[in-house]
Parts: sequence; C-alpha cells; structure tokens
Amino acid sequence: MKSVLLIGLGRFGKHIALNLNQLGHEVMAIDHREERINDILPFVTNAQIGDSTNVDFLDSLGVRNFDVCIVAIGNDFQSSLETTSNLKELGAKMVVSRAARDVQAKFLLRNGADEVVYPEKQLAKWTAIRYTSNHIRDYVELDDTHAIFEVTIPKTWIGKSIGQIDIRKKYNINIMALKENGKMNVAISPETIFTEDKTMLVLGEYKALQKCFHI
Repeated sequence: MKSVLLIGLGRFGKHIALNLNQLGHEVMAIDHREERINDILPFVTNAQIGDSTNVDFLDSLGVRNFDVCIVAIGNDFQSSLETTSNLKELGAKMVVSRAARDVQAKFLLRNGADEVVYPEKQLAKWTAIRYTSNHIRDYVELDDTHAIFEVTIPKTWIGKSIGQIDIRKKYNINIMALKENGKMNVAISPETIFTEDKTMLVLGEYKALQKCFHI
C-alpha cells in the first residue's frame, strides 16, 4: 500500500482516485471545486478544497510524506506547471504530471515532474491499434519499440503446439501466457497446444509483432 497525493479531480483524476481505492492505497485528494471533493469523499482517505498553486497550502499537506504525488489537472496548464514545480521544491519524492501535448511534457519535466502521462494520446494509440486489427484484444506499451499484445490465436495455429509454431525463432517474439475465460495460464511449454477458445500474451518489438500477426 502506498500513500498518494492526487491533485485535480476532473474526469481523469476521478478515475485515478477510484482505481487507487480499488487497489487499497491511501489517497489524499485535492481540488479547488467543492462539488468534486464531495463526489470523491467516499473513495479516498481524505480530501481538501484548496488551490494547489498556493505554496503554503501545499506545504500544509506534508507533501514529503507521500510516496507519489499525481498532478491530474487537465484544463489549466499554468496551474499544472506551477503545482508540479511547487511540489518538487517542497521535497516531493515522486511527481507524476498530466500532459496533453509534447511541449507541455517538456515544460513539466524541466520544472519538477519525474514522469509525465498522456491519457488522451495513450488512449488514442490504444484505440487505433485495438480496433484496426483482427487479432489484437489488448496491449501494453513498454517503450518506443516493445510491447505486450493480447492476440487471438491465428486459425492456422489451431491444433499445433507452441514448439511447432516457434515464433521465438522466426520473429524473436516470446509467448508469455495463454488466456481462457479471463484466466491467465503462465504454465506453458513447447508442448502446449493452441486451441481456438484461447488468446495469448506475446512480447516483442512492434515491427516483429506487426509482421507476425499482420497488424
């Protein structure tokens, strides 16, 4: 369990709060709008109405005591930038800030952000990949060149074993697990047989994955 300071309770911030609650983390939520605070109170450890650009207000929260501070402010980049800078100056251990454009990311990283997230950009990429491919069910981007894809089993693979297909040798792609009815099976071997009721998780370079699965 980690302690999280979450600043900004718009749609993005609210979803973060709900997910942190499900994961069992302690969350202090901050927003300048009272109605947003009232909506999120049942799902967080504590919440306060306040201006995150005010250094004295931030300092009163004890930002050094949080494992991570998330700046989820979406519609006011100036406030996001000032909040990010103030958090770092006050000794925050880890600051993760939201960006909508590359230029915003650069300013945030220069002014105290340890990490930057692009919710719209990342979701747009996921949507483009997910819904323009016949095989992709889900994917996780690891870096600029590698990803983990959940893919359906190609029809030509049904009834064959992992060893027979041998995509690791042909494409340098690793099969990490098979999935059936929402349950993951990582106990696979070269003798494991592909069946049409399963999907699989594969790890590799984008180019190799695109070539193998005709993405």
